[in-house]
Amino acid sequence: MKRTGLRIAALATTLALAAGAAQAADKLRWKVPNAFPSHLPALGDNVQQVADFLKEASGGEIQFKIFEPGNLVPPLELSDAVRDKTIDAGYTWLGYDAGKIPSAPLFAARPFGMEPWEYTAWWYEGGGQKLADEVYGKRNIKPILCGITGPETAGWFRKEIKTMEDLKGLKIRFAGLGGEVMQKAGASVTLLPGGEIFQALEKGAIDATEFAMPAVDQKLGFDKVAKYNYFPGWHQTYTAFHLIVNKDVWNGLQPSTKAMLEMACTAGVMRNLSKGEAIQASVIRGFAKNGVKAQKVPEPMLRELQKITHTVMTEQAAKDADFKKVYDAQEAFARDYQVWKELAYMPRDFDSDKNGK
Repeated sequence: MKRTGLRIAALATTLALAAGAAQAADKLRWKVPNAFPSHLPALGDNVQQVADFLKEASGGEIQFKIFEPGNLVPPLELSDAVRDKTIDAGYTWLGYDAGKIPSAPLFAARPFGMEPWEYTAWWYEGGGQKLADEVYGKRNIKPILCGITGPETAGWFRKEIKTMEDLKGLKIRFAGLGGEVMQKAGASVTLLPGGEIFQALEKGAIDATEFAMPAVDQKLGFDKVAKYNYFPGWHQTYTAFHLIVNKDVWNGLQPSTKAMLEMACTAGVMRNLSKGEAIQASVIRGFAKNGVKAQKVPEPMLRELQKITHTVMTEQAAKDADFKKVYDAQEAFARDYQVWKELAYMPRDFDSDKNGK
């Protein structure tokens, strides 16, 4: 009886180990389109790093083949392809879905919104991910936060901008909710893919553009044709990127595989933010030798743009229930976070060289 019991115990252990091995046996070979060129630092290179993390951590069981924009699916059609299971997954900026999902830009970037670490706090701990699952679940998509960067520049301009009057009739490339704000301010707004912006600026088809952070914009050559680079990036105080997975595909994965994907993307968020913050200063310091002026948007203009932003957000919330739900959730979290933020962090105008030495 004792030996029989031992055999049964051994068999149970073997079956448990086999079940555990089966549970961890997902072997993924996904084609993953990237919405951004991979040579652009902190914008297009992050998903490859995530893919490298996954391959190494899984012992080669999970592998992504990253495709450049347009080589497999056009960037603006990426979420449709994931929804329809043309592809299993893609790496994108959810703001591109604004025409189909009005609330999508709130998950991607918004004017006068949260700072990047504030956004990640909202996403992971404040119900943001649950809301994104709810909104994108209707389109058979599972979104996973997989990257984030800090503010973009407020734009590259061929001429100096001093007042709101200077925006009227200005031909500018602008994306997302910030584009709505600029339109209301009187600018003529168009949305161009990143690869077409330089040529449009050079030929005078547009007078100004926003796109990304200085290290990215310089790679695209904006500093060669537009000599006024404005800050702060009021229109995108955070820029979040997501790995979007077909929901049926996601539901069919083993829990261990899901955990691996989420952990790799969480690492991608931290590394992406860190890189984006680390590489901007040296680029800005080099502006002078290229004849570029880094300037602040005058505060009266920022105040006016903030007023227009409030109008745009109120209008959008009135038109779409999901937009209102997500917007209200972000605003409530930001108000609560402000209690901590105002007490815990040093004043932005505190100069350590003068006061601490």
